[in-house]
Amino acid sequence: MRKIYFCFILRRFDKEKEKSYNKKERKLGKNAMEDKQIKKRVEKIKAELSAGNKYGEKVLLCAATKMQTAEDINLAIQAGVDAVAENKPQEFRDKVENLLPCPKHFIGHLQTNKIKYLLGKIDLFHSCDRDELAEKLAEMSKGKGLVSDILIQINVGEESSKGGYSYENAKETFLRLSQTEGLRVRGFMAMLPELEDEDLLRALARKMRCLFEWAKEQSSFVEYLSMGMSGDYKLCVEEGSNLVRLGSTIFGRRNYAEK
Repeated sequence: MRKIYFCFILRRFDKEKEKSYNKKERKLGKNAMEDKQIKKRVEKIKAELSAGNKYGEKVLLCAATKMQTAEDINLAIQAGVDAVAENKPQEFRDKVENLLPCPKHFIGHLQTNKIKYLLGKIDLFHSCDRDELAEKLAEMSKGKGLVSDILIQINVGEESSKGGYSYENAKETFLRLSQTEGLRVRGFMAMLPELEDEDLLRALARKMRCLFEWAKEQSSFVEYLSMGMSGDYKLCVEEGSNLVRLGSTIFGRRNYAEK
C-alpha cells in the first residue's frame, strides 16, 4: 500500500514538474519572439527614416525606454537605434551600468534634486523646461568641470498639462541660455498636442522648424529638433524634425507585471 501511494506521489510530482517546465518553455519561446520583434521594429523604423527629412538632414531614432529592462534596451541598441532615453532618473541609475555603449539621453521632467543621478552620464537633456532647472544644471555642471548639452523644451501647443517655455519667449530664452556657463544649447524639444486636427498639428510643427532655423543662424552648436513620438513621428519628420523619441513603436505594449 505504501509503495502504491509513493508511486502515486512520484507521478504527481513528475506531472507538476512537467507542467512547470512546459510553462517555462512557453515563456522562453514568447521572450524569443519578442526579442525578434524588437529587432524587426527597429529595422522597419530605420528604413522609414533612412531618406531623412525634406531639409536634407538625417533623422535620428531615440528609443524611449521607460519601464523597459536592460536586456530589451540592449536588443534595441544592437538593432541600431541612435540613442536611448530614460524619463526617470532612478531608472536610469539602476540600468545604466548594464547597458551597451550608446548615446544616452534624458527626456522626462527633471527635479533639481535628481540631477545628481544624471550629471556626467547623460549625453543630451531633452527637457530643459524652466529657469530653475537650467540654473541648477549649469551650476552643478560647472562644479564638476562639465558642460551639459541641452535642448530647450517649448510648449508649442500652450497646454497647461505640459511644461516648457512659451513659444513667444523661445528666442529670448535661447539667447540667454546660450550664454550660460556650464550649458550648451543644441536645439529644441517639443511635444505636439494629442489632436485629430492634422492641419493644426502641422502648423505647430512648422512653427518649431522656423524657430530651429532661426537658432541655427545664432549658434553653430544647434543641431537637433527633437519632435515626434510613437503617435505622430511621421508627421513631425515630414515637417522637419530630425530626432524622434519612440517607445511602444519599438518595444510594443508590454505587460509590465510580468517583468
